[in-house]
Amino acid sequence: MAPAVTPNDDVAVVFPPLPLKDWEPTKDTLHLYLQIIGKIRLKQMPHQNHWWHVTLYLTARGLTTGPIPYRFYTFQIDFDFISHQLIIETSLGTTETITLHNGLSVAQFYTSVFSALTALGIKVAILAKPYDNKCATPFADDHEHATYEPEQVTRYWRILAVIDGIMKEFSGRFYGKTCPVQLYWHHFDLVVTRFSGKALPIRPEASIVEKEAYSHEVISFGFWPGDEQVRFPAFYSYTFPSPHGLDEEPLLPREAAWVDSNGSPMALLKYDDMRTADNPKQVLLDFMESAYHAGASLAGWPVTELRSKPLEEHEV
Repeated sequence: MAPAVTPNDDVAVVFPPLPLKDWEPTKDTLHLYLQIIGKIRLKQMPHQNHWWHVTLYLTARGLTTGPIPYRFYTFQIDFDFISHQLIIETSLGTTETITLHNGLSVAQFYTSVFSALTALGIKVAILAKPYDNKCATPFADDHEHATYEPEQVTRYWRILAVIDGIMKEFSGRFYGKTCPVQLYWHHFDLVVTRFSGKALPIRPEASIVEKEAYSHEVISFGFWPGDEQVRFPAFYSYTFPSPHGLDEEPLLPREAAWVDSNGSPMALLKYDDMRTADNPKQVLLDFMESAYHAGASLAGWPVTELRSKPLEEHEV
């Protein structure tokens, strides 16, 4: 278990290294754990625009589904990345706990989760296989992914927790429709998205996911720890639809760059370039602001109207 961190420790305000190759086996196993819990939320939650009903959220100890309605009560599933447990609680006062440890295969995790739900009187059926993942093995048969190094998970989550706060500060600068800062479990990225309010025609070739996600103009910002194509953790931003000339717009900091993503420009800032800067928080805020203004100005968003007006300080 990782040592406790106090607010006065330097480690609490420094972004540690997160080399993908060092924790990829743990990351891959954790990703599949998240997909199982995310699919439970997807199945049970009432639909919300742009798939906001499927995501997970940061907590002071890990990740949560938040309250999920079931019959006449609610239940909630929490990953505790300090004590390394999965906790399922109901508003009736009942609780089931699963210990997360090295050697816990995806198959064992899947079986344990649904046994715990059954013990709580909760019946939920999911499509029990990974979605858009390099692993296609059904959850119940996946005995290969079983690496869970607690210190690696805690480190990743502590990084997420700080990024979550920075994204929330950035989110507060926008007066228009904005999604919560949330973790999409299918791609394993922490995301916040801004909307211009303008609807888009539905593309016939779009998938069911894309039809909902891109029904309106968006500029999205995210952090993901890397994958089989991108071999390092990074921040990104993209504008949809992508305006002509977007990749010619300036970005901050100077290390940020436009890269091709499925034929469209995506702004990219490596996590290592952010964390080693003198002021990592400001670097990340500058990156998101520059990517936003690049996309919003070229796409004709009403930038001035959508800028939040700071409230005067007052007692409440």
